[in-house]
Amino acid sequence: MVVTHNRIGQLRVTVDRLLGEDLDHLLVLDNNSDDGTAEFLNGIDDPRLTVLHQDRNLGGAGGFEQGLRHAVAVLDPDWIVVMDDDGRPFRGAIERFRRLDTRGLDAISAAVWTPSGQICEMNRPYRNPFWHLPEFLRVLGGQGRRGFYLGDTAYQPGADPTDIDMASFVGLFLSRDSLARAGFPDGRLFIYGDDQLYTLQMRRLGLRIGFCPGLRFEHDTRSIQTDGTLVLRPLWKVYYMYRNALIAYRVAAGPWFWPLLPILLAKWRRQARHYGPDRGAYRKLLAKALSDGLHKRLDRSHQDVMTMADACAAQGRTAFQRDGTR
Repeated sequence: MVVTHNRIGQLRVTVDRLLGEDLDHLLVLDNNSDDGTAEFLNGIDDPRLTVLHQDRNLGGAGGFEQGLRHAVAVLDPDWIVVMDDDGRPFRGAIERFRRLDTRGLDAISAAVWTPSGQICEMNRPYRNPFWHLPEFLRVLGGQGRRGFYLGDTAYQPGADPTDIDMASFVGLFLSRDSLARAGFPDGRLFIYGDDQLYTLQMRRLGLRIGFCPGLRFEHDTRSIQTDGTLVLRPLWKVYYMYRNALIAYRVAAGPWFWPLLPILLAKWRRQARHYGPDRGAYRKLLAKALSDGLHKRLDRSHQDVMTMADACAAQGRTAFQRDGTR
């Protein structure tokens, strides 16, 4: 299952790659694209392809929720693998999955690489340090994210599958039983964190997720990242990133969440320096995100979020032009 919105160039590559694999069905959810996506998909003559056209953009989270609901209700698959339009399997990955011994596993995460052959950091799985003492001690010892995200050795082709607690929605294989027990991702999240929350909640229900390095996917991401710092554009993405991250941290940390909160707030506020003239807008959006995240508010429409971001940007740039420091 693929979720897409206005990235027809990426989608063409992904659909071509998938239809070249041994799939029973390919389900594409089109989030109201206006770049020719609908015409492209409607012109494909392959009985395996099902297209769900939406009358509005549901975001990645909403797309995955609606797509999975349709797949379960109409297709009833033994397994379904999900991805964004810029994520796709390497040749032969689906056949390798078919040969896997999946007994005892409810979900399986593929190893995700960039087109240049590097491990894709944004799709690196982890073991929750709040649930596992070795990972917790490594984080306390100063290793940071390296203390609980899977290391490069786990990606070696001959490495054994690793039990994990969080996996991304690029190359995540979900069994029928996992969907029956865990339900569906929360579409209200719109973008960011939906995969993290969903897989963490799967683990809390006792489901087992395995990372299999032999299943290789490619993620042709265009995210801007410098020295580990993600700069989000358009600015409305700031709201979703930090609102949803706060909700995910609360699930992951449990009783440790409140002692952790001041550290998170300080870290996220420092990110403003990377936004230049939009630093004031970043701070305003961050404040809204933190308030809604703490109150678990998920009812803002995407249009409301974009309008809020535009207002914050206008106010922030006015302040920046006035004194050049805010």
